[in-house]
Amino acid sequence: MTRKLLAFAAIVEIATAVAVLAVPLLVVDLLLGGDVRGVGVAVVRCFGVALLALGMACWPAPANAAAVRAMLAYNALVALYLAYLFVFRQAGGVLLWPAVALHAAVALGLAMAKQPRAIARSDTAPR
Repeated sequence: MTRKLLAFAAIVEIATAVAVLAVPLLVVDLLLGGDVRGVGVAVVRCFGVALLALGMACWPAPANAAAVRAMLAYNALVALYLAYLFVFRQAGGVLLWPAVALHAAVALGLAMAKQPRAIARSDTAPR
């Protein structure tokens, strides 16, 4: 279960990264209902690069504790932050609440799933 959920989350983040890198203005408008210009576009694209790296780090390798922790932290924190933007900053595009729900569901699923064991490092194995 954990492996499939982690792979799903990784695919979603990679797809989101591709969209953010290709059409950052559209993604920001759909998600936040706002506009970015100038240096904001560069910052949004940096976020896309970070999402791509997170997705690549968590898939297609077998689930490990570090990947699960990273994806869990990202999904929980981004769900909270997007909800905060709506409540306190009145930001919100048509995809805001679906994004909050998806990130919260993935975070909850990862938190409740059986966690994989940490992979033993070969340099610490007894000789």
